[in-house]
Amino acid sequence: MADVDNAPWLTFLGWGEGGTEGLTPASRYVLESADVIYGARRHLRLLPPLDAEVREWPVPFADGIPLLLAERALAEREHKHKVVMLVSGDPFWFGAGSTLQRHLRAEEWQAIPQPSTFSLAAARLGWPLERCSCLGLHARPLTRIRPYLHRGRRLLVLLRDAEAVAELAALLVRLGFGASQLHILEALGGDSERLRCVRADATLLDDMAYPLAVGLSVDGDGLAIPLTPGLPDALFEHDGQITKHTVRAMTLAALAPVPGERLWDIGTGSGSVAIEWLLAHPHNQAVAFECDEQRAARARRNAEMLGVDWLDVVEGRAPEVLDDQPLPDAVFIGGGLSQALLETLWQRLPLGTRLVANAVTLESESLLAHWQQQVGGELQRLELASAVALGTRRGWKASFPIVQWRITR
Repeated sequence: MADVDNAPWLTFLGWGEGGTEGLTPASRYVLESADVIYGARRHLRLLPPLDAEVREWPVPFADGIPLLLAERALAEREHKHKVVMLVSGDPFWFGAGSTLQRHLRAEEWQAIPQPSTFSLAAARLGWPLERCSCLGLHARPLTRIRPYLHRGRRLLVLLRDAEAVAELAALLVRLGFGASQLHILEALGGDSERLRCVRADATLLDDMAYPLAVGLSVDGDGLAIPLTPGLPDALFEHDGQITKHTVRAMTLAALAPVPGERLWDIGTGSGSVAIEWLLAHPHNQAVAFECDEQRAARARRNAEMLGVDWLDVVEGRAPEVLDDQPLPDAVFIGGGLSQALLETLWQRLPLGTRLVANAVTLESESLLAHWQQQVGGELQRLELASAVALGTRRGWKASFPIVQWRITR
């Protein structure tokens, strides 16, 4: 049995639609020994009569954090003061524990998880959990599902309400995946649990009950986002100012994104390089700099529609707009190349930063050649040609050559 007296003052207690029925003896003991219990209204309605003071967690979620931290002072004065925070399923899988622990010291809390909604959903559907993509979209844009839409793939998705299910179905239809099957799972683990199936392009159910999860069997002839760099140009809205897909593939290979790294994309245009950097791993970050207001807005739209809405687009001309930005792990210069910009970057960037610059004009080529001669790195000339009709035959039509400089600071 858990030693409540010596336990931390705060416990994140995994909670489900079954209430106390799903708790282990240790979890029951922690709950019954609590002085204060916090939880969402739907969690608190499942509590049995207890001696603890019960408090509903406010909306928005962040408003409850000061209330919880105020319990710390009382716990420091009264060693036996114990607080329980009811959290859906596993507190650290798209759960509140991930947010709250950032405000606490490690010794202040403990977590006792229950099976997550993802685990319950996989068990109901008979899907191997390790082969499913699990997405928590109850508080995030639904477009984040876009990179995962590959025919035959299985997704488990948490959604905020029935309206979000309808929005997801409409998004799937718009992207060409209307044949996908939605397995709608309601109140998993509770007495009112229910599983029903419907195609995304069919008439949706009108009596769905929260909490909701959707098992998605992806189907349809929509354009999937490839896993390799160099996405089709057709996936991006642009005005011609875009690094074309073949050159973009070479550029991404030179930038060599690693999980958790940050990119500066200077002269982002349509945002294509920064977007592909973010698509390389969900923990990547990118700041896109663009002096043209319309192009900056276009880059934001592209990022949202391709599922990487966290792209940070900064309007203004480099190097002036680089001030106060978090330092990058890699930099790409696709526009606005100048002596002043390179001097600023060389002074400011930390050692180990990867820098890639593409040039088209003779003046920009000369500048890169000068810098490569002075500080080193690799200078390449990329020449591409495509087969086109030439009368009744075919011939090669050359694109403007690209000079690319790549170097590690």
